[in-house]
Amino acid sequence: MHKDLLRLMRAERSVRRHLTVTMAAAVLAGLLVLVQAELLAGVLSGRFTAVALAGLAGVVGVRALLAWTQGVFAGRTATGVKSALRHRLLGRLRDLGPARLAAHRSGELVTLTGRGLDGLDAYLTGYLPSIAVAAVVPVAVLVRLFAADLASAVIVLVTLPLIPVFGALVGMTTKAVTERQFLALSRLGGHFLDVVRGLPTLRAFGRARYQATVIRQVADAHRSATMRTLRVAFLSSLVLELCASLSLALVAVPIGLRLLGGSLDLTTALLVLLLAPEAYLPLRAMGTRFHASMEGVAAADAAFAVLDEAGDDEPDGVRPAAAPPGGAPEIRLENVTVRYPGRDGAALENVSLTIGPRERVALVGESGGGKSTLLHLVLGFVRPSEGRVLVGGVDLRELDLAAWRARLAFVAQRPHLFAASVAGNIRLGAPSATLDDVRRAAAAAHAGFVADLPEGYDTVVGERGANLSAGQRQRIALARAFCRPGASVLLLDEPTARLDGRSEAAVVAATADLAEGRTAVIVAHRPAMIDLADRVIRVHEGRIVSDTTHSTDPSLPPGRDHAAAALPGPEDEEAPTAVPKDREPPAAAIPADEEPPGRDEVAAALPRPEDGEAPGRDHVAVVRREGSGR
Repeated sequence: MHKDLLRLMRAERSVRRHLTVTMAAAVLAGLLVLVQAELLAGVLSGRFTAVALAGLAGVVGVRALLAWTQGVFAGRTATGVKSALRHRLLGRLRDLGPARLAAHRSGELVTLTGRGLDGLDAYLTGYLPSIAVAAVVPVAVLVRLFAADLASAVIVLVTLPLIPVFGALVGMTTKAVTERQFLALSRLGGHFLDVVRGLPTLRAFGRARYQATVIRQVADAHRSATMRTLRVAFLSSLVLELCASLSLALVAVPIGLRLLGGSLDLTTALLVLLLAPEAYLPLRAMGTRFHASMEGVAAADAAFAVLDEAGDDEPDGVRPAAAPPGGAPEIRLENVTVRYPGRDGAALENVSLTIGPRERVALVGESGGGKSTLLHLVLGFVRPSEGRVLVGGVDLRELDLAAWRARLAFVAQRPHLFAASVAGNIRLGAPSATLDDVRRAAAAAHAGFVADLPEGYDTVVGERGANLSAGQRQRIALARAFCRPGASVLLLDEPTARLDGRSEAAVVAATADLAEGRTAVIVAHRPAMIDLADRVIRVHEGRIVSDTTHSTDPSLPPGRDHAAAALPGPEDEEAPTAVPKDREPPAAAIPADEEPPGRDEVAAALPRPEDGEAPGRDHVAVVRREGSGR
């Protein structure tokens, strides 16, 4: 049995109760075979009168009732286990945060939590009850056979272990090929979802046909893995059926010869012939259901691997419970080092930083320098490998993260919009907010475009805001932060990226009002946003290389401080300026073996329209013509 699943079932009281009923019904139905065989042998041999047929019918009816009970409670067991496992898995993915989630392809996680865990039905409703039946019924049948006919019982006792032995040999191969099949299915789901999300990008760069070929190859790999699994399953059935048939023949032939010779009475002969198949049947059923349940077991292994991976940073049985300090807190990093799994270098190395209460700090530096990692530390999404993060003098590991995050207002660099109404997306961080609160937040975020949508704030946006421009998505994300006036800490990751000048000015002004009286940490590249900060901290390759107050250097142009002037041009945080045609790389230069850029990358690579809208067909056409040299 799967140890992790067994531990999960023991932890869930309702699941444990349903599983007990399922096992008991399966075992009782199996034991009633003995009574059914006794009655049937007696009636056929003339030992019992026809009245015994009523008892036989009653036994058959009780077995049918037990089978129905087993099916109902097994279904409830499967539903409870899958629901509990999905809740734990989704909760763990929520706790992982964006940094750790980046190590998993979203399509693979969707396949795992959906189609993958649905495969547990065969394990929970078929394999587990068959284990209980196989552990009890063959022993009971053997005891009765020893009492009825010693020679037949010895044959059954010698041949019975052949079925689990051959089943185990084939089962080891089945487990390996099934794991490969589930891996191929996860890869197919992950790659297909990535391609669908990046379809506009692929069409813009002329890579759609190539990715169609890749999907065909991945689908063929999954088909081949499935066919290998089916071949092994059929082989298993052949082996088990052959062993059981030969074993029954070894019992039936001597019974017939002895019956003809008169050394065995008819009642005993019939009883042995009726009971002998029931000794092998539970083991054969267990082997067959084992193979059918392997896909679900592979999915459970993958799910518990994600849970175990996420639990490395948090000791078992320890749950942060301290309440965060009130008011705008001081945030202090003491010799913090962060290393991500699978990466050689440190994302942050020996960083010490103090952000005072109600202080506004701008983090600047090149892409990949560690600015977002620093924000994720404050959010509690990332645990430091060394050092500690203090909030109001209390270690963040000792705080109740849910209560701490309830006091944060956070705008990510690439905010996610759900397939819900505009008001629902803005209200995400404050479910109790009224429609008036939502409208005020949208106005503060300069999201006046919402009023022009077909249904206003009730307009349903596509997944990831597919029918909105990059600037519109950013402003809705800002409105989420503005919808949380009780937040004491403001965290912004390049909030003005992909906005035109007029929208940027409005957002900067609104951000200044929002940051008033709050501790604010802003990742910024544009001078207007950097000018809001009391301090400018430059992060380079995981280290703080400068920490200055707002510059008064007269040699710099107005609106630019020294730290901002020292920065290289932004890479993927904001749209670049126009590139001369003779220096722009052609689209055909993209290597065929590399993954295509995502939608956000293409949005940053295309010329930015004046009003902040997403690039339209004409902009894409310009890029394609220039990239192809025409």
